[in-house]
Amino acid sequence: MSLRRRTLLKVIVLGDSGVGKTSLMNQYVHNKFSQQYKATIGADFVTKELQIDDRLVTLQIWDTAGQERFQSLGVAFYRGADCCVLAYDVNVMRSFDSLDNWHEEFLKQANPSDSRTFPFILLGNKIDIDGGNSRVVSEKKAKDWCASKANIPYFETSAKEDYNVDAAFLCIAKTALANEHEQDIYFQGIPEAVQETEQKGGGCAC
Repeated sequence: MSLRRRTLLKVIVLGDSGVGKTSLMNQYVHNKFSQQYKATIGADFVTKELQIDDRLVTLQIWDTAGQERFQSLGVAFYRGADCCVLAYDVNVMRSFDSLDNWHEEFLKQANPSDSRTFPFILLGNKIDIDGGNSRVVSEKKAKDWCASKANIPYFETSAKEDYNVDAAFLCIAKTALANEHEQDIYFQGIPEAVQETEQKGGGCAC
């Protein structure tokens, strides 16, 4: 008899301010899209439950502010992540150019056990704008970037049109789940015990 296991997966969404991180999450979790732009302050998270094979999975998706001044919050939010989603706007070259920085920043702050195999996924958002005529980052350019980062998966999305959003997040959940299997050994203890050892361990990076 196999009991269904419930798994909590922590997913971090990173990228420049205004690329649509919050919109992607709201579309995925609440099936809503708002035209009004409101910058995320610090970080916020939403949760969504889904079933993958025989596992009940709760995705905890963290939306972090794209502004530089909030990057110092990184360590606390990145720790314990099972997957990192990098997002850019296909119509804004600067948001694509800064992906390297976000990628490096995450690895530095989260400090995963193996930075070469830690799962990332790239989302090229806002492909609906101007019927695709105003895009400046080609699909090939994005895929070349992914290839240079150990072939991370790539999805082109539109939060507004709800295009590819579910498919992208399903891939994110499956990728995070595969990573979580490998780390299962570390999550046997109850959360309180983990917090105590963290405090005693003095492993603070401050």
